[in-house]
Amino acid sequence: MAYISASKPPQLKPSLYSHLSRISNPISLKPLSFFSSSPSPNPPIENPPNPDQESSVPPVAAVQGTLNLESAKQEDAPTQRMPRGKHRNPETLEVTICRMMANRAWTTRLQNSIRNLVPEFDHSLVYNVLHGARNADHALQFFRWVERAGLFQHDRETHFKIIEILGRASKLNHARCILFDMREKGLEWDEDMFIMLMDGYGKKGIVQESVRVFQKMEELGVERTVKSYDTLFKVILRRGRYMMAKRYFNRMLGEGIMPTCHTCNIMIWGFFLCSRVKTANRFFEDMKSREISPDVVTYNTMINGFLRVKNVEEAEKFLVELKGRNIAPTVVTYTTMIKGYVSLGRVDDASRLLEEMKSFGIKPNGITYSTLLPGLCDAEKMDEARNILKEMVDKYTPPKDNSIFERLISGQCTAGNLDAAADVLKAMIRMSIPTEAGHYGILIENFCKAGVYDKAVSLLDKLIEKEIILRPQSTLEMEPSAYNPIIMYLCNNGQTAKAETLFRQLMKKGVQDSTAFNNLIRGHSLEGTPDSASEILKIMIRRKVPSEETAHKLLIESYLKKGEPADAKTALDGMIEQGHFPDSSLYRSVMESLFEDGRVQTASRVMKMMVEKGVKENMDMVAKILEALLMRGHVEEALGRIDLLMHNGMAPDYDNLLSVLCEKGKTIAALKLLDFGLERDYNIDFSSYDKVLDALLSAGKTLNAYSVLCKLMEKGGVTDWKSCENLIKNLNEEGNTKQADILSRMIVGKDKAAGSRKGKKQVAAAL
Repeated sequence: MAYISASKPPQLKPSLYSHLSRISNPISLKPLSFFSSSPSPNPPIENPPNPDQESSVPPVAAVQGTLNLESAKQEDAPTQRMPRGKHRNPETLEVTICRMMANRAWTTRLQNSIRNLVPEFDHSLVYNVLHGARNADHALQFFRWVERAGLFQHDRETHFKIIEILGRASKLNHARCILFDMREKGLEWDEDMFIMLMDGYGKKGIVQESVRVFQKMEELGVERTVKSYDTLFKVILRRGRYMMAKRYFNRMLGEGIMPTCHTCNIMIWGFFLCSRVKTANRFFEDMKSREISPDVVTYNTMINGFLRVKNVEEAEKFLVELKGRNIAPTVVTYTTMIKGYVSLGRVDDASRLLEEMKSFGIKPNGITYSTLLPGLCDAEKMDEARNILKEMVDKYTPPKDNSIFERLISGQCTAGNLDAAADVLKAMIRMSIPTEAGHYGILIENFCKAGVYDKAVSLLDKLIEKEIILRPQSTLEMEPSAYNPIIMYLCNNGQTAKAETLFRQLMKKGVQDSTAFNNLIRGHSLEGTPDSASEILKIMIRRKVPSEETAHKLLIESYLKKGEPADAKTALDGMIEQGHFPDSSLYRSVMESLFEDGRVQTASRVMKMMVEKGVKENMDMVAKILEALLMRGHVEEALGRIDLLMHNGMAPDYDNLLSVLCEKGKTIAALKLLDFGLERDYNIDFSSYDKVLDALLSAGKTLNAYSVLCKLMEKGGVTDWKSCENLIKNLNEEGNTKQADILSRMIVGKDKAAGSRKGKKQVAAAL
């Protein structure tokens, strides 16, 4: 049944003999599936040896493969556009029904459609619909429907077919019910149907049900032959129950059923699988005593069994005995021995056997090469491995295990043979073996280590162009040690866009490598494309990937070089948000660029961040920003910055600021700055008071001048009262006689002690 395809043309009706042959010989040689390195307490499920294992393609499978191709052509025909003048082959009725069941839900409407389509349900039609059904559910529904609707009376062959389909789909309870209901329909059972059911339960690991089915055969009067026992032995030994196998073997002998060579092969295989080496050896001797001649499968099983327990000497003895009995060893024989030698590190003996088998005209297959090549890699015999690979390519014999190519590439790179490693990749392509990102990654990594960047970039171009990284079937991914060096090289050599294309493909596979992210930011920044770098940074922040300080710094500098100080400031904000601390020179660069661009308030915000972070340099730039704020009328903002500076021990030059404001006629700003300093008792030179007072008088702001003068007098900073006569005169002229009178009495100095206290109260009231 292993060779029956899921879709076959309706013309084919396989004979029961072909079914029975596959079940009676249930052990297919799937690439040496019984190979194992060592026994385990819980033996794995493996296939026993198959007496038909020497045929490369079974005749039935070959015929069915051809029929499958024809069926595929028939199914595809309705969807293909034919040239004019040619007619499409009509779709057969069976194929139409199978397509309808696959595309529509199983409802009464579908049943009526099928009923209207089919004039008569004959045996050939029903059998072929079951055979061509897309899945087991469709087949089961159709099987029951035609019977219940009275459209067709099932016979033995259709029962056999549905049991086969359900067993293959692991719908074993349905198959069991259909099998046991056959007698009620007047149909007779035969051994082969029960064998199929036993085999199905065995493949699902339900040993108890297989045994019950076997026992049920006796209850129902179904004759059991050696074929039934063979299937039972295979099922129970696969689960490690060798004692049960012994009991049933003795029962078989008690029933007068003689074992065949195939039976003995299964038993020996099972004992080795259960690590019962001595039992297997005794059974082999008992086999010969019963005059059952061992065949090549028997010897292959014995050789493999002893190699499982690392007893290569016994395995060699059986190989010699095999040759002594004039039994020709097969590719399985030699491959088994090669595997044993490789597992023990005897690679030279394995190579010798390979040459021996070729000298006898036995062609190594993909399993043979897959077995030997890892040993050569482990033994660092890379030249021999290269020759064997060349031989595989010449004969177009791909290995069964594609993981060997990873080891070959790594081994050649470790040996320093980079060209030979690249040849491995070419060999894969020539043998139509899909290359994976990991294969390219190993080569790219080692080419980068050797400084051969042009070849690394050439491989990367193929990797990106074919989107090998994004292949869903890929199992070998590109490692960080491979993509980080090439990304760094590309970013440092003006090819950041290519590096980003590579990394975006990697990101689609879930890669979030901080080193690669930061290298991309550096590369874009150095190439003068800070917007691209900023996009990468946004992705990092969104995915919570840590960034590096140098990457942020280069991004900011790139914006500054491009003449975009606002974006540089945004990048600086991002740098601080990510927990990095810009140095004083970076702050200065951003502030200078913003200041020169006329963005004084934005520069002021950068200054605020700098002061809050404890950076005490760049005071000359701070003074320029404060002056510009005051000159532009942003007095409150400037006073807030000054207060922040004072709290951080960074006092600005008040006297210079006041002097500049007075010189440029910004009297109100100067007055507010002076009041701010007086309220907080900052150290301001008296000459600055005089400059502000003079500026106010010159601007005709007498009351403001009066206020400053009074505060100055409170500080004790006035010594020449005659300089105030102009102020008194102006106050009187403007009608502010009360303030003029208070100021006059202060100057005259009458009643100094009492006047001083009284004057203070009046000043307060006047203000």
